[in-house]
Amino acid sequence: MFAATNGGINLFKAMEQLKLKISYKNTIMSNKKKLKFKDVINSKKPVLVDFYATWCGPCQALSPIIGEVKKELGTDMRVIKIDVDKKKSISNKYKIKSLPTLAIFQNGEMLWRASGMKTKSELLSITSQFIGKSSSSTSDKANAPEKKTSWFGKLFKK
Repeated sequence: MFAATNGGINLFKAMEQLKLKISYKNTIMSNKKKLKFKDVINSKKPVLVDFYATWCGPCQALSPIIGEVKKELGTDMRVIKIDVDKKKSISNKYKIKSLPTLAIFQNGEMLWRASGMKTKSELLSITSQFIGKSSSSTSDKANAPEKKTSWFGKLFKK
């Protein structure tokens, strides 16, 4: 049992904060409202995701470019950043092995992915292909950049 001392109260607060961190491990902040990553990417509006790490030099260089792209896209596309060290379950699920990695999701499906630095003009060109399009339309899928298929996936392609 904890004594009602300052140390005991601080320990209790620390334990409560740890519980909160554990229960929200797959959430992201959005205007001070916590949302689950899967709920964000299940949107009808495309979502540009920047997978980064605080220790990654190229990620730090890309960060202001992502900010400019976000401003220019306005409400046409949601832009979020995922710290791979804090959201390991998400980075593992999408097999993020190099940083920075950018991906575009819509309706829960990854439509595009690339690793490495991109310029603002490259990102705007890529994102423009997904704005105002529904991923359920076959003509839109034909116009979207081709998904990369691994050699293993090609081997077992029907």
